[in-house]
Amino acid sequence: MKYPLLPERFSALPYIGKWLLLSALVAALTGSASALFLFSLDWATQTRLSRPWLIWLLPLAGFAVGLAYWRLGQEVEAGNNLLIDEIHDPKKTIPLRMAPLVLIGTIATHLCGGSAGREGTAVQMGGALADQVHKWLPLRREDRRILLMAGISAGFASVFGTPLAGAIFGLEVLAIGRLRYDAILPCLAAAILGDQIGLQWGVHHTHYRIPFIPAPSAWGLCAAALAGAAFGLAWSASCSPSPFMAWPAVSSVSSPSRRCGR
Repeated sequence: MKYPLLPERFSALPYIGKWLLLSALVAALTGSASALFLFSLDWATQTRLSRPWLIWLLPLAGFAVGLAYWRLGQEVEAGNNLLIDEIHDPKKTIPLRMAPLVLIGTIATHLCGGSAGREGTAVQMGGALADQVHKWLPLRREDRRILLMAGISAGFASVFGTPLAGAIFGLEVLAIGRLRYDAILPCLAAAILGDQIGLQWGVHHTHYRIPFIPAPSAWGLCAAALAGAAFGLAWSASCSPSPFMAWPAVSSVSSPSRRCGR
């Protein structure tokens, strides 16, 4: 956007100021939500470790989470796929209920000994909260896409303590290897500020120390390349329709979007 009343050297200042403010707002919401999530996750982990019998409640927790999505979250059950679809083809505001549903579902899963990743929760909370900013403010359609990408960046960065990785993750959400240059500043600012806000809330990220790194070798590089190809093929096969998925007993829970979208 051009601002003819400003000298050419300062014409980008309103754009920079606008996105710094919007990114700060998205980061404040997402960083605070991620801090709540991480504190709750620590509580769930400590509670589970001190009460091993909770694992027997895992089927009940799974049923409760599924029931909650069926009754309250059918509009948001697509998870990450819904965010990607809205970035590609914006249609309607992502319901705010996506954030508490995925938060409570993940905490309940961990509390009862289940396995659930943090990245999907953080990304969905960040995207849902960022979309509310677009709902509150009179912004353009293109601005909404960038806001969603900034929310995803802030969520990923604040939950893992990795601002640079979070910014790149949000930038590449449209297509791997292709970047939207107009989203670089918002995604980077939201990722950095979101991470810092989480730290200000007292979040402590886990640091993993690698005591031994093998020396580079031709065999090691070849083995890594072969393993990467095998993992990619396995993922592609698991996300593709198969005759097994046609069985009534598994068709309702084995769709590619539900297995690979979160």
